[in-house]
Amino acid sequence: MASVAPLLPSDPLHFLPGSFDPPYKLIHAHPSLALLSKCKSLDTFRQIHCQFIKFGLHNTQFALSKLVEFCAVSPHGDLPYAVSILNSIHNPNHVIYNMMIRGYSLSSSPSLALNCYANMLVLGLQPNSYTFPFLLKCCTRLPALDAGKQVHGQVLKFGLVDDVYAHTSLINMYAQHGALNDARMVFDKGGYRDAVSFTALITGYASRGCVDEARELFDAIPIRDVVSWNAMMSGYAQTGRFDEALSLFHEMMKQGKQGKQSVSPNVSTMVTILSACAHRGDMETGGVVRSWIEEHGHGSNLKLLNAMVDMYAKCGDPDTARGLFDSMREKDLVSWNVMIGGYAHTSKYKEALQVFRLLLLDNVEPNDVTLLNVIPACAHLGALDLGKWLHTYVKKCCVEFPNEALWTSLIDMYAKCGDIEAAKQIFYGMQGRSLACWNAMISGLGMHGDAAGAIGLFTEMAGEGVEPDDITFVGVLSACCHAGLVDRGRELFASMIRDHGIAPRVQHYGCVVDLLARAGLLEEAVAMVESMEEEPDGAIWGSVLGGCRLHGNVELGEYAARALAELEPGNPGNYVALANIYAGAGRWDEVARVRTFLNDAGLRKVPGSTSIEVGGVVHEFLVSDRAHPRSEEVHRMLHEVEGLLRAADTSGETSSSSDASADREEVCEHSERLAIAFGLISTKPGTTLRIVKNLRVCGDCHAATKKISKIFKREIVARDRSRFHHFKDGECSCMDYW
Repeated sequence: MASVAPLLPSDPLHFLPGSFDPPYKLIHAHPSLALLSKCKSLDTFRQIHCQFIKFGLHNTQFALSKLVEFCAVSPHGDLPYAVSILNSIHNPNHVIYNMMIRGYSLSSSPSLALNCYANMLVLGLQPNSYTFPFLLKCCTRLPALDAGKQVHGQVLKFGLVDDVYAHTSLINMYAQHGALNDARMVFDKGGYRDAVSFTALITGYASRGCVDEARELFDAIPIRDVVSWNAMMSGYAQTGRFDEALSLFHEMMKQGKQGKQSVSPNVSTMVTILSACAHRGDMETGGVVRSWIEEHGHGSNLKLLNAMVDMYAKCGDPDTARGLFDSMREKDLVSWNVMIGGYAHTSKYKEALQVFRLLLLDNVEPNDVTLLNVIPACAHLGALDLGKWLHTYVKKCCVEFPNEALWTSLIDMYAKCGDIEAAKQIFYGMQGRSLACWNAMISGLGMHGDAAGAIGLFTEMAGEGVEPDDITFVGVLSACCHAGLVDRGRELFASMIRDHGIAPRVQHYGCVVDLLARAGLLEEAVAMVESMEEEPDGAIWGSVLGGCRLHGNVELGEYAARALAELEPGNPGNYVALANIYAGAGRWDEVARVRTFLNDAGLRKVPGSTSIEVGGVVHEFLVSDRAHPRSEEVHRMLHEVEGLLRAADTSGETSSSSDASADREEVCEHSERLAIAFGLISTKPGTTLRIVKNLRVCGDCHAATKKISKIFKREIVARDRSRFHHFKDGECSCMDYW
């Protein structure tokens, strides 16, 4: 370090303790203080401190206050070092103590500020208007209100209750603790009502969800500043009243253009509004914010960029979100999380996992938010290998701070990836299971066709005193539906209403209607639909239509199809199901009529898609797919499989199409068969194959997969749109009831 000239070149400082301070201007201009203002590390600070001692500056209150200020307040400082300096001062003044209290208000130990304040009083130093704002800020961060009330007493004692800073800090302290009545009392007793005190109270009401009370105060403010606008908009956004937040924003911008109490928005304003845009799908207002960001030169502000990425992703434009994300020069963990979460939100699960892999390659440490987006993506894609890696990561890195939501997410992931035993291990290894854990496990068992297990767990849950909710009953009713337990399903539905006071929702009706329709109780199913208090959706009428197709009821099938035509006029699957009903009844003219309508309307069936994970990579296949790099090998194996199936087929089970519009060649190239063929050539003999399909598995493929499991001695776990099928030794866990 360069040498520093003494304060008085011809006469070095020799100030004794307790002697007079040298002239303020001389101290203020000393080179050591200039060095301190530029200091960026504690090591450099120690050298500067040595210079202070060398030149005798440590004997001056002003210089000591600057040392304490750096250690207590600077991001490069060290609070324990500040304490050591304080303890070395013979007669510290109130400025130094105020600086220490401010330091504690920024530290992880705000309660120590109270001890510091007590020591200050013992020395006979009287607090001033700068003491209490920071002391009350410390009280705001303490879990209990007692300390804050004691400090309030001190404010009264020293006659500072009318001080603007103390007054506002008291309001804020009470408001942050949720003591809104106390905050309002301080506000009402104040001798004045400035914008700052109004804003403090508005923030308190808004942060506690009392946005209507906050709005009354907001409307009464004589002059609104940007903080008060932000507090009100944030309050609306935090309570889910996004439309009102956006309306207030537009009002603020309109007043600015008209020159009425013109207030310019700031970064905090725009972050809040982008969040509201994301929730409401308001890309138009989001575009206004983006223009503001560009016009005001905030294009590198990380908070705003993250909020922009989140907004575009949640508004259904992940491509623009990805473009912004890729253009960011710097990314923090929030950046990665909003991009991964954005893809997951728009059901682009494969892309979410791709970004997660980039995060790992960039040596960024994921947190629980990351994992809570990635684990469900694994669940939707059936990416079991990556899910297992994430499970290991959670056990290794999150064991000290267990997040119950993570464990619940892992239970759901294992269940949806076909490994129900792993889901059980996590569930039964947990202590103090939440309702969400029980729900995930019950739903998982039901999805795998283990209705007895799901109902047994439901009974066990009640025995442990855990009260079920509407989600619980969706899971257990769904389990009954998959197993065809009509009587038990009726009992549970009645018990839900009678014993638990849960009003049935569309999902509950959907389960029971599906259960009845599959069992052939079509009249009862239609009667339930017509008795619903809520409007039935397409899924419910679709269950009725599916039951009519299964049991050959043309009349009710047409009735359900008419209802669906009004609800989902553009859904080709409903018309195809009706055509299948006509085909089953031999009414081929009607089949042709439906086909002609589909062609004329330009409606096409949703293409079947099946994914399979091999070596940690998810491969996706469409019907008759030839885009895969190993397509030739896949089709050779598919041809071999078809030959073996024909040789083994003595009943003709695998040759009858369940779809009147499908021919034999197309059925043989359904996406699940391509995925299975790829699995057969890509894994060792005996390896379990796990596939995930976006549609209900057809009868041909179901019959074929049973035989493939026997011929190749493979267990094949298949998840279709509604449930799991475990194929092994020529049999399926669904017992051909799906």
